[in-house]
Amino acid sequence: MLVLVAPGQGAQKPGFLTPWLDLPGVTERLAWWSAVSGLDLIHYGTKADEEEIRDTAVAQPLLVAAGLLSAHALFAPGAEGAPGAGRPDGLANRIGAAAGHSVGEITAAAATGVLTDEAAMVLVRRRGLAMAEAASHAETGMAAILGGEQDNVVAHLGKHGLTPANVNGAGQIVAAGTAEQLAALAEDKPEGVRRVVPLKVAGAFHTVHMAPAVATLEALVAGVPVADPRIPYISNRDGKVVASGAEVIERLVAQVSNPVRWDLCMETFQELGVTTLIEVAPGGTLTGIAKRALPGVATLALKTPDDLDAARALIAEHTDPAADTPAE
Repeated sequence: MLVLVAPGQGAQKPGFLTPWLDLPGVTERLAWWSAVSGLDLIHYGTKADEEEIRDTAVAQPLLVAAGLLSAHALFAPGAEGAPGAGRPDGLANRIGAAAGHSVGEITAAAATGVLTDEAAMVLVRRRGLAMAEAASHAETGMAAILGGEQDNVVAHLGKHGLTPANVNGAGQIVAAGTAEQLAALAEDKPEGVRRVVPLKVAGAFHTVHMAPAVATLEALVAGVPVADPRIPYISNRDGKVVASGAEVIERLVAQVSNPVRWDLCMETFQELGVTTLIEVAPGGTLTGIAKRALPGVATLALKTPDDLDAARALIAEHTDPAADTPAE
């Protein structure tokens, strides 16, 4: 079974959209998404520096745009053009489930047909703006904790007033809180921890610091058109498969101020019988975790269009080609 996953904030790098513009139709699609989101995605994805794309209101739309572009390119009929918004055509029928990490959940929502591409871009832009505004009220941030036993690490974070904002599995937990709390953690690492690595984000996401953003998004999503997912959608809240589009959106909003349980998502992958995991652009983070947490599962990260042929070959090797033709 193939699982498609989408990375979260921190995966962006300067110029990471540049090679994708060489594919037919990508420039035009990005221009349209820029218009509906109110953000010049081509500029920020090709010319902006690291500090500019660290801005939450910029990084989040860029990541969703990159994920959707690479998914369209991967699953396009005949390996050219792209399937219609939310329509799993061709090889896409072989996807067994989809999930995204944090803002990557919006990418997954569009990939599974819950949201149109346009709705996803509007929603992620508003999400980024709301979270940036919430983060402006105090100096906050996040840091990855590598190593250590999970229960001990979580207890240690509590001692410093920090939140385990991302429980990623494979010996990785992301702490979130104020700059002072994170500085104290760097000086007093939990037992068994190898490193504490500051992340390229501008706020304490998935904590109570984001409560104002939740209220903003709750007011917005009431009018967003949604559909039920066409393939299993796995939620960050608890790793559960969610069959209702309305519930997917409710969870997307609530997740802004609640911890990401990627470890539970991976447990669900295993229960569903995952054999292959492909991470859409800018891939690397989630495949790295999967290599440690899901031994025996074939993984591939889409970083540039050069990875598309290898991804298609992996899909052909590990999935049933009969799925390409829908049943009558």
